[in-house]
Amino acid sequence: MKDMNFSEVVERSVQIRKRYHELEQQYHEKEWTVEEDALAFLTDSGLVGRLTMSQQGRWPTNGETEYELEHKLGECIWWVIILAERMNIDISEAVEKFLSKTEKQLRD
Repeated sequence: MKDMNFSEVVERSVQIRKRYHELEQQYHEKEWTVEEDALAFLTDSGLVGRLTMSQQGRWPTNGETEYELEHKLGECIWWVIILAERMNIDISEAVEKFLSKTEKQLRD
């Protein structure tokens, strides 16, 4: 897989979400709300926990754990980007601020 810059990840994520909005309109006559997106993120992040337990041998596996875990980790990052975008938060700036603040706290 090629290295992607974060701006490209954000743009591709937004474009995918637009396509899902079109499908939501088609099948349900309205787009998901921000709250529904947040709930979907929480559901997927919960699955990361369960899949992590499976990967670590603490929960029964169906043999697809590695693939499913990789997919859900990527999907969770996607959801965070989408949630930020829908709430008018610049995710690149938010991550930069978090990293800088945390690095500073750990140096002090």
